[in-house]
Amino acid sequence: MNRSKIEWCDHTWNPITGCQHECPYCYARKMTARFAGDVRLNRMAKKDYSLVPAADDGKDLYELNAPMLNETGKPLVYPFGFEPTLHRYRMSYPERLKMGNNIFVGAMADIFGSWVPDDWIAEIFNSCWKYPIHNYLFLTKNPERYECIDSAGFLPMGKNMWYGSTLTKPEDKCFISNTHNTFWSIEPIHAPFQIWEKDEFSPDWIIIGAETGFRKGRIIPEKEWIEDIVSCCDKEGIPVFMKESLVSIVGENNMRRDFPEQLQHLDISPKMKKKLFDTCANCKTCMRKSSMITLLARSKRGEQPKQFGFMCKDCFKQFCKNLNLDLPELAELAKNITISPRC
Repeated sequence: MNRSKIEWCDHTWNPITGCQHECPYCYARKMTARFAGDVRLNRMAKKDYSLVPAADDGKDLYELNAPMLNETGKPLVYPFGFEPTLHRYRMSYPERLKMGNNIFVGAMADIFGSWVPDDWIAEIFNSCWKYPIHNYLFLTKNPERYECIDSAGFLPMGKNMWYGSTLTKPEDKCFISNTHNTFWSIEPIHAPFQIWEKDEFSPDWIIIGAETGFRKGRIIPEKEWIEDIVSCCDKEGIPVFMKESLVSIVGENNMRRDFPEQLQHLDISPKMKKKLFDTCANCKTCMRKSSMITLLARSKRGEQPKQFGFMCKDCFKQFCKNLNLDLPELAELAKNITISPRC
């Protein structure tokens, strides 16, 4: 699990790596080449991995139940380069994050590619269900796979599950659903999108980005392409997120970095909630401890006061008023109050 440099998510999680799409602008393929080690030697370590049939009857795929190590004992992130590989030992990675996050699942793969076995996808879904505090965002150039899984009744419908389609041209296919959260990632944008002419235009979110790098033949989008999409989204009430690659095209003042409501409000784990929250001793409202008055007491002089509860600011004001006590001059009543016996 990595803190993401992708602007529209918090973390990336790669239980599967590798892809067979052969996109000429793919950043992931170049990256894996830097961290693969000696792929030829890795393939010779047959005891460390297994091969399984591809879902489309193509070349066999790799499965790892434990990380492969290089000669110095360090884990190899991509031991088979960009060949599709299941890293089963990464399935519990979301548990490491105690606060809810927007997680991009499969930043270094296409999890819904035609070659990916159904049981690989099922394992990932099961892991998502185990850690529901996070929002999970999937992205594919093969949205037909969403449709197949959905028609079979196995595409999760949770509010924290988001199914994205990668589009570069208007004719690219996208996943349309009235029961699932959907989004489009129009990146890299290679043509004008007159999306208002599409009858099925109904995503919950749109991300727009330009191709980066220095590839020969790289397409630089025109400002009007972006403006047309934004205008249509505003009419439909769809939030738009522009990636930094568009700053030089539209200007910083025209950049939009909007998120759907679900992706703005994140949950936390029960363990972390217990640590950060408590109930007011009077009104029983559950609040962050940092927003309440900490009640401390000591039984005799010289001993350290001990915490015995919390009180929200409104209740504490009333508490002082009922006992004819002067309200302490605290910065927003946020400091601790020590109640000690009169001597």
